[in-house]
Amino acid sequence: MSASPETAPAVTVVPARPWSGRDDGPGAENLRWHHAVELDPELTEPGDLAFVGFASDEGVRRNKGRPGAAQGPAALRRALASMALPKPLRALDAGDVTVAGDALEGGQQRLGAAVAELVDRGHPVVVLGGGHEVAFGTYSGLEQTRAVRAGGRLGVLNLDAHFDLRDDVRPSSGTPFLQMAQSEARQGRDLNYWVLGISQAGNTQALFRTAESLGVRYLQDSECGLLDVARVDAFVEEFLESCDLVHLTIDLDVLPAAVAPGVSAPAAYGVPMEVVERVCARVARSGKLVVVDVAELNPEFDVDQRTARAGARLVHRTATTWA
Repeated sequence: MSASPETAPAVTVVPARPWSGRDDGPGAENLRWHHAVELDPELTEPGDLAFVGFASDEGVRRNKGRPGAAQGPAALRRALASMALPKPLRALDAGDVTVAGDALEGGQQRLGAAVAELVDRGHPVVVLGGGHEVAFGTYSGLEQTRAVRAGGRLGVLNLDAHFDLRDDVRPSSGTPFLQMAQSEARQGRDLNYWVLGISQAGNTQALFRTAESLGVRYLQDSECGLLDVARVDAFVEEFLESCDLVHLTIDLDVLPAAVAPGVSAPAAYGVPMEVVERVCARVARSGKLVVVDVAELNPEFDVDQRTARAGARLVHRTATTWA
């Protein structure tokens, strides 16, 4: 007998389903992502990539955005499944942490436990969101890992039009990096937080002041165009020099609306896909990347799967450079 809505669990872990996609025949020269993904942890080893989904809308709803991001993990998997692999690799799909109703905080805790377990097992981790509240869940896992507890310097690089430093009564998709800063402060540390792609029009002066007070380093979207590659490269290099371990978090609303229409807040300006992908690849090559999460894909508002394909392309480029 199935549980009634009143008794159904608020946070569940849904096992992964087999991936499927285009098949051009046997052999390494025909490999696509769906060939590489295993569902049984016993069939993978340390060093193999791991996926975990975070199916949550609650943070976006609390932030007065457009709900629908809970369908993001499934859409990203579908878009990624048939992408061709440039080299043989293997990945584990650990399933989805699913948030029902108002259970955001519990979902973030459960995601954190999953991330910590996978990282400590030696897996490079890709978290498929979900609203940008996913970032605090990912961070909650990282701060539990052996590497961070042993004193590794954590750096957070956010590719985003927004600071997401909102000081609200309840956590939401607009608060994850302030939550991180508060957590770091409780442990006697400053959050090492950098953002690339900030929209002046999308952030109040109060948010800019909060960023300044926390020592946040950032580039605005108008400083991240194709003619600004040298500036972007220098920013990323300085970030990488500041830390030992990297949490890369990608809010797809950093991209122009023509590339990523299926997000809660489409960007009128945005950072070109070429620049965002270049940054992802550089971070992946650094040897410091531990986990990447992708946030804010809302399939309900997508057009021709543009946003899903863009997000999957960024995962693909990051993962194949990293793994």
